[in-house]
Amino acid sequence: MTNQDIDLVVLGLGYVGLPLAHEATLAGLRVVGLDVSTRAVDGLNAGHSHVDDLSDADIQAMVDAGFVATTDESVLARAAVAVVCVPTPLGAGGGPDLGAVRKAMSAVARHLHDDQLAILESTTYPGTTDEVVRPILESVSGLTAGKDFHLAFSPERIDPGNAEYGLKNTPKVVGGLTPACTARASAFYGKFVNTVVEAAGPAEAETAKLLENTYRHINIALVNEMARFCHELDIDLWDVIRCASTKPFGFQAFYPGPGVGGHCIPIDPNYLSHNVRAKLGYPFRFVELAEEINATMPAYVAHRAQNLLNQAGKATSRADVLLLGVTYKPDIADQRESPAVPLARQLSLLGATVSYHDPRVPEWHAGVPVTRVDDLAAGIADADLVILVQNHKEYDADALAADASLFLDTRGVTTGAEASRL
Repeated sequence: MTNQDIDLVVLGLGYVGLPLAHEATLAGLRVVGLDVSTRAVDGLNAGHSHVDDLSDADIQAMVDAGFVATTDESVLARAAVAVVCVPTPLGAGGGPDLGAVRKAMSAVARHLHDDQLAILESTTYPGTTDEVVRPILESVSGLTAGKDFHLAFSPERIDPGNAEYGLKNTPKVVGGLTPACTARASAFYGKFVNTVVEAAGPAEAETAKLLENTYRHINIALVNEMARFCHELDIDLWDVIRCASTKPFGFQAFYPGPGVGGHCIPIDPNYLSHNVRAKLGYPFRFVELAEEINATMPAYVAHRAQNLLNQAGKATSRADVLLLGVTYKPDIADQRESPAVPLARQLSLLGATVSYHDPRVPEWHAGVPVTRVDDLAAGIADADLVILVQNHKEYDADALAADASLFLDTRGVTTGAEASRL
């Protein structure tokens, strides 16, 4: 390859960056993936996937089409576009840890050239693109954003395991530092995304992502709190939601569960809450209350488990409890922020012996002693209590509940009297 003969370099080849690289490669763009993990890079170049939504065949097709993964940042100097898709976990103060973003953007800055387009996709707080990313790019390169190079933010909307909506058919929000930056970023994404939505600027695009997930966070907290008092009042909340869902306007169904998982719901709203406190000096009360409610759900499930065992004349401190499904979503292997981890810890604190079964997770580290069950039937027969934490398609919940001594369904999928539902 010669100078500037790469259409796109994707920095960060995880659940966000790899699907982006895949879709761009399929559209005929010359794509290079840049990652700090030698293991991930070597695996991709050998045609092996490490994310749920792409198979080995998908990766091999990318390689056959010219995709290359590398750990060598010098490829950035030859790229028309650089898109940063690195993790932004919660930092010690409750805001996002931008360490990976700063490192990735510093690499972009070292190789930044005239007319290059730099895009941040990592979820963060409003103002990051202009207040953090732009100074890094300008100070290192000596170039000016909006004049010498283009800068934009475009929030990722990847939903792992979603068979209906992927990167191509999910509208892409784009907010550039200047109208010209927005137009350039919009034209870029338009090559492989069906619909591009232009925001007023990067702060609006950053906040749109946080609003999407804060909306879900708050509504999940609402039904999680309702689950508690409906149980006390002997009201079937699952039937309540079923009935309410028949209204053709003004209602969207949300469902309770053992807690919230993944990167988006338990983490992203905290970026907004932290930003409001840091910049304006007062709390974002809805978000903080929702976080309080959702964060206590694993302990509530453990309490319900303890009550079920007590009612059966069994002490939790000597009980064998089997957890079914430890990923944060059904039918994927992604364990990020899974509520199964704090649930296992709560049960362990109560003295229970915890085991787990998950067809997608060969090894699970919950921070407490946990045994993997390979034979599901035997595991259910041996358990004093079985808790359905995640409803993978491999599970016939009603049949499993019928075989269990006690069965707690946290997903509301059972229909018989053998199970207790959250």
